[in-house]
Amino acid sequence: MALSYLLNQLRRLRRDERGATAVMMGLLAIPLVGFMAVGFEVSNWYMITRSMQNAADAAAVAAALNGGSTYAVEAQDVAATYGFVNGQNNVTVTVTQVTNTTLGPSNAPGPNNMFCPNLPAGAVCYNVAISGYTPLLMSQVVGYQGNANISGALQKQLAASAMATPGTRPADLCLMALGTTQPQDIRTNGSPTANLNGCNTLSNTAAQCNGHNLGAGTSFAVGANNGCGVQQATIPQPAPDPYAYLAVNNASVLGSAGLSASPCNGNYPQETGKNKNISGGYNPPTPTWNVQAGNNFFCGDVLLTGDTTITPPVGQSAVIIIENGQLDLAGHTLTNAVTTDASGNPTGVTIVFSGDNTSGYTHAPTDNQGGGTLNISAPTSGPWSGVALYQDPGLTTGLDVYAAGNSPSWLITGIIYMPHASIELKGAIDKSQGGHRCVVLVADHVLIDGTGGIAKTDMGECTQAGVAMPVAATPSGAQLIL
Repeated sequence: MALSYLLNQLRRLRRDERGATAVMMGLLAIPLVGFMAVGFEVSNWYMITRSMQNAADAAAVAAALNGGSTYAVEAQDVAATYGFVNGQNNVTVTVTQVTNTTLGPSNAPGPNNMFCPNLPAGAVCYNVAISGYTPLLMSQVVGYQGNANISGALQKQLAASAMATPGTRPADLCLMALGTTQPQDIRTNGSPTANLNGCNTLSNTAAQCNGHNLGAGTSFAVGANNGCGVQQATIPQPAPDPYAYLAVNNASVLGSAGLSASPCNGNYPQETGKNKNISGGYNPPTPTWNVQAGNNFFCGDVLLTGDTTITPPVGQSAVIIIENGQLDLAGHTLTNAVTTDASGNPTGVTIVFSGDNTSGYTHAPTDNQGGGTLNISAPTSGPWSGVALYQDPGLTTGLDVYAAGNSPSWLITGIIYMPHASIELKGAIDKSQGGHRCVVLVADHVLIDGTGGIAKTDMGECTQAGVAMPVAATPSGAQLIL
């Protein structure tokens, strides 16, 4: 009886499945809790990395906005506001300034094994890398050992990085110094009355302004910039000549012989003394100097004997080409008559200095008596659109002007292009009478002295004057690139 009862109970127990799930859950609880803990820990790693990335982004932008010698300090300070302090709690914040050297199709890294992606050679960017450690918790349960051991504790290293470059916007220039042979291409020796009226300037070497910022806007320089401009910006390499394209006028406008296509035959009469008539040379008639539309060639010095108005046919512009000679105002005023062409564009005059580099020739406007005024406005259309004064870029001697804006006074609307000349600007260049408010001076190097300056130039009026202004990129914010 007892044995039969016992066997029966065993059969019933074998068939009874109640509680099996509980047993299985009990067996699975340990790994399940472990995986949940690991999932929580991995999520925590993600949150820390996300915070690191936000800090790196903000720090890289701060470095790019700074752009100066303290860019690394500023970037690390910004990272610290996110809780990542360089050198504390095993956190490292590394800030690197990157400059693209020669960037080929493969975007090969530079000397620091970095490059600014999708930016040209010479571009600058800033890389911020943040790394830190967090101790392992439940992930050890599943056998994960981390990737660092600090003071005997297993750790997980986390990292984030970002790269930013200074943003830019175009800035119109009214003064450019193209030369690269002088220590400073734009300089002043202390001129508290000089005023460029917000004009943006560019120097292909350094810029040196002692005691006064010249009232310039943004001053761009390849080298050091000492005191020039309200805002100072460094450019990585010399800017190209913005008006080099005008040299095509040599062939397309003046014929195959270029700017020297005159009938001078080597005869270039020169002034023999102050205010002397030129024997065999040219003294323009006064008060009206009637010229033909297009090109007008003059050999040697041109000397005014009275106030003179250059007068082309109505509705036409003129080009005055002086070969191997100066334009001596001799205390008088030279102006040009302005009418409108068939399209309603104002007419004007371009004065071109051409010739060769034979010693002794002057290829520039002068005033050997003093008190003269050059009052001209450039054509607003055609091949010489916007060009008022032009020195042939093939000339390298006899180009310098030592009292521009003062002797003679310059009232000019348009481009003053003297790419190999040394200009000492002693007076203010203002717009021509009745012309638009637009002056652009391009020279080899410029010294601003006394009351030297340029009247306020308005981009809208430059467009109306037919002037294509040169531009540079001025800093404007920053953008992430990686």
